[in-house]
Amino acid sequence: MPSLKDIRRRIGSVKKTQQITRAMRMVAAAKLRRAQEAIESARPYAQRMRDMLIEVAVSQGGAEHPLLAARESIRNVDVIVISSDRGLCGAFNANVLKRAAVEIADREAAGVRVAIHAVGRKTVEFFGRRRAGQIASRMTGIARVDYAHAVEIAEVASRRFLSGEADEVWLVHSEFESTLTQRPRVVKLLPFAPDPAETVEGKPPFTIEPSAQALLALLVPKALQVEVFRALLDNQAGEHAARMTAMESATRNGEDMIGSLTLKYNRARQAAITKELMEIVSGAEAL
Repeated sequence: MPSLKDIRRRIGSVKKTQQITRAMRMVAAAKLRRAQEAIESARPYAQRMRDMLIEVAVSQGGAEHPLLAARESIRNVDVIVISSDRGLCGAFNANVLKRAAVEIADREAAGVRVAIHAVGRKTVEFFGRRRAGQIASRMTGIARVDYAHAVEIAEVASRRFLSGEADEVWLVHSEFESTLTQRPRVVKLLPFAPDPAETVEGKPPFTIEPSAQALLALLVPKALQVEVFRALLDNQAGEHAARMTAMESATRNGEDMIGSLTLKYNRARQAAITKELMEIVSGAEAL
């Protein structure tokens, strides 16, 4: 049975840990507010960008772009997996990495060769231990998301798609829904083609100058970058939300542990006092 000194030391240790988790929760909450505002502002822009691309690409039948062209046979697939650089955020990273592992395994089962683009230190560590030979590129240092990160990722994906190294490019990341909910999201990045359900009938009520081809040459790479940027912002907001929830849970668990240790300490102290009294009474009776 631990001594009273050991229990007091344990209670002090838990209290110090609780102070750390409480501070981390407050920091995550402050970062979450900014990250949530960023993703809520980016989503309408990304959706409008995709809608504009659909209107131009579908309505102008003769307009084409290499990044919109689907391949007849799919032999090589690139998978971009986005996670966070840091841990202490519950199952946030584990969920998206497990989903990415399932997507990769399904494609390999169909005879497709898969190359992995690891974004985030947790992704690099996860696939570095399991599929190091399949990692085509690595990127870390995304704790503070910048548009330059999205440009770099989009350029790598575009270059490999245009060179024929990849027939499709898929993006796996965590989508921020609410403070308590972050779900893995899988989206086809390239070819950047609209879904059949999103087709537009007839000609749009506007004229494109100088041509739809020139507009697509500018619009498609930009839309690709915006889609990646949205995924990075989603991941950032989800990370802060998950960390805030995890630290709040850790703080509550610390309170429960302190209560349990305090009860244990009181019982041990009471047992020690009772033992001393019994020794005094026994000594008095002996005299």
